Amino acid sequence: MTQFSELLQSQFLWYALAAGLLVALVSGPLGCFAVWRRMAYFGDTLAHSALLGVTLGFIVQLNTTIAVGATCCLLAILLVYLQRRQKLSVDTLLGILSHSMLALGIVTVSLFEINVDLLSLLLGDLLAVGGRDLLLMAAAAALIAGLLYWLWEKLLAFTLHEELAAVEGVPVEKIRLALMLMLALLIAIAMKVVGVLLITALLIIPAASARRLSQTPERMALLASAIGCAAVVLGLLASILWDTPAGPSIVLAAALVFLLSQFYRKRAA
Repeated sequence: MTQFSELLQSQFLWYALAAGLLVALVSGPLGCFAVWRRMAYFGDTLAHSALLGVTLGFIVQLNTTIAVGATCCLLAILLVYLQRRQKLSVDTLLGILSHSMLALGIVTVSLFEINVDLLSLLLGDLLAVGGRDLLLMAAAAALIAGLLYWLWEKLLAFTLHEELAAVEGVPVEKIRLALMLMLALLIAIAMKVVGVLLITALLIIPAASARRLSQTPERMALLASAIGCAAVVLGLLASILWDTPAGPSIVLAAALVFLLSQFYRKRAA
C-alpha cells in the first residue's frame, strides 16, 4: 500500500493520466463519426503510416508527435485527392495506402538504420509521456475539440446524407477533408497512449458502446468521451496493480464496457 501511495505521487503517472484523458475526450466524438461513416479501416490506414512518420522525425530531428501528425495529415489529403481522381472504391484505396505506407516505413527504417523501439510504437508508451509531449497533445486536442464544436452541425448533415447536405449548401469536400485531418491529428497523439496496433480500437470501442446507450448524436458523443475516460482510468489502474502494458490495458477496459453495454435494453418510446 505504501508503494502504491508513493506511485500515486509520481509526476509521470499524472502526466500519463492527463495524456490519456485528453485523447479519450476528443476520440469520443470523432469515434462516433468513424462508427457512423464506417471509417474503422481509415483509422488503421493512418495508424500504419505512423511508422513512416516516426522515421522521418528521426531523420529531420523533429518531435515524433509532430512528425507523425504531419505524415498522417498528408496521407489524409492524398486519400481525398485519390478519391476524387480515381474510380476505385474507398476500401481498395485504403488497402493500397495502408500497406504501402507500412512497407515504406519499414524500408525507411532499414535504409537509415534507425533504432526504433517497435514495442512502444506498436503498443504505446503512455507512462513515458513527458511535459513537452503533454503540451503538444493538449494543443492538438484543443484544436480538434474547437473544430468539432464549430463544424458539428455540418459534420452531422454530411454524415446523414452527403447529397442532401451538398444541396443545402454544406461544402461537402471541405467537411470530408476536415474530418480526415482531425482523425489524423487524433491518431498522432493517440499513438503515445495505445500504440499503432490499438489506435482504432480506442477510437471505435467507446463510440460503439455509447451507441447502444444513446438516443441522440450529442448524447452519444458525450457518452463515448466518458467511456473513453473511464477506460483510461481503469486501464492505468490495472497497469499499476498488475504490471501490465498501459495501452492494451486501456483497450481491454473499453472492451469490457462494450460487453456490459450489450446487456442494456433501450426503453420503448
